[in-house]
Amino acid sequence: MDYPARQKKIREHLAAARVDFLLANHLPSIRYLCGFTGSAGFLLVEDSRCTFFTDVRYDTQAHNEVQDAKVVIARKNVLQAVGEWIRLRNRGRRRQLGIETDHLSVAERERLADIIPSGTKLKNTQGMVEKVRMVKDEDELERIRAAVQMGAGLFGRALETIRPGIREVEVAAEMEYAARIAGAEGMSFPTIIASGERSALPHGRASTHAIPPRAFVVCDFGVILADYCSDQTRSVWVGHATDEARNAYEAVREAQQAAVESVRPGATVEQVDRAARTVLRKAGLGSYFTHSTGHGVGLEIHEAPRVATGQKDVLQPGMVITIEPGIYFPGKWGIRIEDMVAVTQTGCEIMTPTSKSFLAV
Repeated sequence: MDYPARQKKIREHLAAARVDFLLANHLPSIRYLCGFTGSAGFLLVEDSRCTFFTDVRYDTQAHNEVQDAKVVIARKNVLQAVGEWIRLRNRGRRRQLGIETDHLSVAERERLADIIPSGTKLKNTQGMVEKVRMVKDEDELERIRAAVQMGAGLFGRALETIRPGIREVEVAAEMEYAARIAGAEGMSFPTIIASGERSALPHGRASTHAIPPRAFVVCDFGVILADYCSDQTRSVWVGHATDEARNAYEAVREAQQAAVESVRPGATVEQVDRAARTVLRKAGLGSYFTHSTGHGVGLEIHEAPRVATGQKDVLQPGMVITIEPGIYFPGKWGIRIEDMVAVTQTGCEIMTPTSKSFLAV
């Protein structure tokens, strides 16, 4: 990973925002900027260096993992060590210290304000590192492709397991066991296996509910591999399929395909969202599509940009997003189809290899 290049981009954003240095505390962003994978730390990005602060639990890990940043091991409070470092290096200077307002707690902000010198002022920044993370480099894209391929393989295990009477948690457990055996570091999120009436819950986690003899089963799952996440959804029918089920599924498939085909450099995420909604609205199903069309994926399962109405982010080559329209009939059933796509110079690369044809098991 090219950490110096990433840090350089952050410094460019700091200069544009007239901020002298940035204190990052969001762990995925710290991992992105210097490689640390532990659960506690702060990264101070200055104009000519980066300094990583953590506690004694991570002494060995930090020195092994952190790249292109000085490591400081705090013997007591880590935030206190950060404040003392800033005070020693900026005594008598008037400077702006950027903080990640989406991630720094109110208590931490107040404590930091008490520690830093009076000439240093805290300045709120929002999504600065996340904006840089939206565009993946080739190393990241390769890791994401590998995670997507591994995750896609779990759908075959789901199809082998799904049958009337088996509990949703049993299907999820089989998939998650297969993921671990294949080498996954973990699941991107708790596996969703939602059947029958529960398939109408967009985020219906796997439960002890038994799969009915005739129903949709929404399977939403992903793995973490080499730090990067995958995300995929397929909806299958159990039993003899009705025309109503087939027609509703086909409407979602067409909406998903329309959104995928709209992905290209220069398009806005709102345009991608609109492409899916237009198809479902024409099919008389628009009111049953109740969530956004997608989101970014990378070190986190939900990253910027959000693919939704009113969002103005412009797609650029290297961005990776999900396309996942769905329809949900409360008390009846739901359908969702999701792929991950990477924006290319001319359009998009569909990363997810799994067929989207209607499938009855």
